[in-house]
Amino acid sequence: MALSPQSIRTFFVTSNTLGRRAILRSEQIAGLLVQTLQTYRLDGKFHLHEFVIMPDHFHLLLTPAPTVPLEKAMQYIKGGFSYRVKKELNRNFPIWQVSFTNHRIRDAEDYENHRVYIWQNPVEAGFVQRPELFPYSSAFPGTEVDEPPPGLKPKSRKASFSRP
Repeated sequence: MALSPQSIRTFFVTSNTLGRRAILRSEQIAGLLVQTLQTYRLDGKFHLHEFVIMPDHFHLLLTPAPTVPLEKAMQYIKGGFSYRVKKELNRNFPIWQVSFTNHRIRDAEDYENHRVYIWQNPVEAGFVQRPELFPYSSAFPGTEVDEPPPGLKPKSRKASFSRP
């Protein structure tokens, strides 16, 4: 999916489970959400730059495809995941709060601040001592994500996007 400069719309997105229930704590369910993100990423619905799946919410840095509104990208993720939970795990219960929050990324510094926030989320919650130890995160070694969009790459060596 080639992106022209005017079509680059990168967002920091957060969505919570219904009632902030910790249903994403399960290895099976968190793993299925990672698979769902990767499926739509590989289908070209969006570029997935960074993510973390916490027990009751997730954070993403993503760039929807030029023809995909952010709301539709979130429908793919949340609706697609709910469908897979029902079909593959034979569990039928409401998973998500109705809406999500988003922040449009302005520049490389804004991107880097949100990337660090995503990577540090499981550390701050006390789940791991280092971001790369949390398996449901883009910080985890071997996780496939897309490069930052052109124009949002760091301007200095201090803001590094290298993988652990």
